[in-house]
Formats: sequence, C-alpha cells, structure tokens
Amino acid sequence: MNRIIYIGMDVHTTNYTFCSLEPVFGGEDKILGVTQAAPGCKSVLKYIAHLKKRAGDDTAFICGYEAGCLGYTLYRQLTAHGIQCVILAPTTMMVCKGKRIKTDRRDAKVIAQCLAYGTYSPVYVPTEEDAAVKQYIRMRDDHKAALKKIKQQNGAFCLHNGYEYEGRSKWTLLHLRWLRTLKLERVLQEVLDGYLLTYQQLSDGIETFDRRIEELASGERYAEKVKRLTCFLGVKTPTALATIVETGDFSRFPKGNVYSSYLGLTPGEDSSGGDINRGGISKAGNTHVRRLLIEASQGICKGKIGQKSKELKARQQGNPPPVIAYADKANVRMRKKYYRMISHEKKKNVAVTAVARELSCFIWGMMTDNITEGA
Repeated sequence: MNRIIYIGMDVHTTNYTFCSLEPVFGGEDKILGVTQAAPGCKSVLKYIAHLKKRAGDDTAFICGYEAGCLGYTLYRQLTAHGIQCVILAPTTMMVCKGKRIKTDRRDAKVIAQCLAYGTYSPVYVPTEEDAAVKQYIRMRDDHKAALKKIKQQNGAFCLHNGYEYEGRSKWTLLHLRWLRTLKLERVLQEVLDGYLLTYQQLSDGIETFDRRIEELASGERYAEKVKRLTCFLGVKTPTALATIVETGDFSRFPKGNVYSSYLGLTPGEDSSGGDINRGGISKAGNTHVRRLLIEASQGICKGKIGQKSKELKARQQGNPPPVIAYADKANVRMRKKYYRMISHEKKKNVAVTAVARELSCFIWGMMTDNITEGA
C-alpha cells in the first residue's frame, strides 16, 4: 500500500467530526473531506468505506482521536474491524501558540495533522481486564470521597447546632455513640439520622469493595506484583493494585524519573536564557496514581528511620530476600529524605511530595526488576 490517508476524529457523545488528510511533504496538505456524523463506530466505518471507493482498495487508513469521555471503547471497536486507530494524549499534541479559533472541524484537522507528522504521543491502551479492575477501584475511591464529604457535612451540622465532640478522635466507636445519643428537635433529629444512615451505608459498602479488591489482587495476574509493592511503607493492597492496573506496562518507561514525570510528580520549569525558574510539580499525567502515592507518602513520613512495624513485616513475608532488601533500602532512604528536608525548613507538603517522587522511582525499579540499581 503506497497511499496512506489520516483521519482525525473529534468525538463527542452527540456527534463525530471527521477530517481526512493526505500529507504533502514540502507543500500544502491535501484535505480530502471534512464532515460530521452521528456518534458510533458504524459512522466511522461508513466514512472509511466512502473514502475507500474514491481512493482505491490499496489505500491504508489511520484514525485517531483525543483521549476523553469515550475511553478505549471506540479504539477497541475499530481495531476489531481491522482499522488502525490511535488515541492521542492531548498534552503532547503540537498546536500553534497564542489565540486560535477552536471548532470541531479545526480540532479534527489538527488531530489528522498530528497523526500524519507524528507530533503526538499515543495513550497506552490497557488490557480489558486491567481496565475493568481500574474502574472498580475508582468506583471504590468515589465512595471513599463521598464518605469523607458526609463526615464533613455531619461535623458542620453538629457545630452549627451547638454540639461539639470533646473526645480525642472523631468517627471512632465512642464518637458514633455520642452522635447517636444526641437529642435534637424532631426535624433536626431526622437530618442527623439521615447523615448517620448514609455514613453507615457508605462504610459498609467500602468494606465490601475492599474485600473484593483483595480477591482481585490475589488472582494469578496480579498476586506477585501486589506482594512486591506492599513491601514499601504506606503501600497497601488497594494502592498497589491501582498502581499496577493504572500504569499497565512499566517497561515502557526507560527510567524511574520518566515514570515520575508521567505521574506529574516532577517540578515544572519555565526557564529562558540564563534565567532558571522551577515551580511546583507539573501535575500532568495520571492524577489517580499521583494522589495515591502522595497519600502513601504521608504514611511513610511517620515513625523512626529503619523502623518496621509488625504489619509491614507481615506484608513482606514470603517475598525473595533481594526484594525485601530493596524495599527496606527504599523505606530508609525516603524517611531520611523527609526528615532532612524538614530539618532544612522545607514545608511539610513539599517534603511529602518529594518522597512520593522517590517512591514512584522505587516502584518503577521494583516492577522492572531493577532492584539492584535503585531508583
């Protein structure tokens, strides 16, 4: 096949916009057509069939669309029909700087040009099993976020009505018993009962989800990897499994710092000439794993350097000695880094984020068997 036509697709839930382009190197690109169609794989196949009649059977077609609301569905449908398809990472697409007119037709053209000239990076497409587990874990995390919000709303309700708990910790058995003994006016009592009922339902649901996550993590596909990752401080089964299924193939990252960059844990930079200006972390890439690793780092930044709890020892049990030694080295180094930064009057959040960056490098090393070289 000597001829290749690139089809940029600007996809929405309401409609698809197609732009078919044939690059002319050194000249103006040849636009074969721009049109809108109903959403769905059938519309894409129909459009390609129409182009094939005009261009001939010896023409190859490469389709692409930006990562977004459709996820991997359209990609898998087109691939199943033998159509080459690419999902483009929006942050890697080359676009003109400054103000520009943004329409569906122009966006489809930009996607087609990126496909033609390779000015983009493709999104990693996970296996269907990984994608399903990822969505399950994210669903569980959505319930955790809802539970946190209910706790905050209940606390605000009590404070607004003049009730303040004097115990040491909230949402313990003692705190729940105190809430249930409050005597309020009838309608206010119904409000409190509603909050407590929702809290109990969400708590019970999360316990059920956690048990299911433990079952998924013990499956043949994930068991060994999860067991290795839980050797690190702060990394328990849900975090380990989420990191595995969200990342997919760790070997696609040549070094640990590249993996950190993928998670948005590396500092952003806006330098020009001799001026070097580094800011906070870039926050690009996978938001979910970045948040999980920062939460894990908050657990790492507690306790003495070199200290191993009974729980951590139990999680490490059964792993090969080199794996345990690598994790212990990482745990010591990360805690040292945290306390060193704090001693130099760095803000706690900055130090925790730096530890999360170190943790991501060690995770990359563990998952790619670079456990002798470190992060």
